[in-house]
Amino acid sequence: MTERLALIVDDHPTNRLLAAALLKKLGWSTLEADSGDAALGLARDTPPDLVMLDISMPGLSGEATCSQLRELENGADMYIVAYTAHAFPEDKARFLAAGFDNILVKPINRQRLEEVISQRRSPI
Repeated sequence: MTERLALIVDDHPTNRLLAAALLKKLGWSTLEADSGDAALGLARDTPPDLVMLDISMPGLSGEATCSQLRELENGADMYIVAYTAHAFPEDKARFLAAGFDNILVKPINRQRLEEVISQRRSPI
């Protein structure tokens, strides 16, 4: 079985730590980035299967980062999840229109994370 790799992008270390701990319990390997620019560099070097991407970050926003990830050679294959506190229906519609595959509202838990991962059309 191939190892599944998740890239967690959030400017708050505690959020990255929680997401990484939950993903590791589910059998994932993780990489972490504290900015959109750092995420793009990591994704170019080591393409992830899953990207959990915070929306509100200093510098490059989550939406701009998502757009640039999609432009990478393997960007269409990435399962990109908006990892955010923005939970209004209009926010969710905007994120999906911006290229995200799914939305995971903070704070997260293992059950909700598993649900979001399982909703990918092709298995990871």
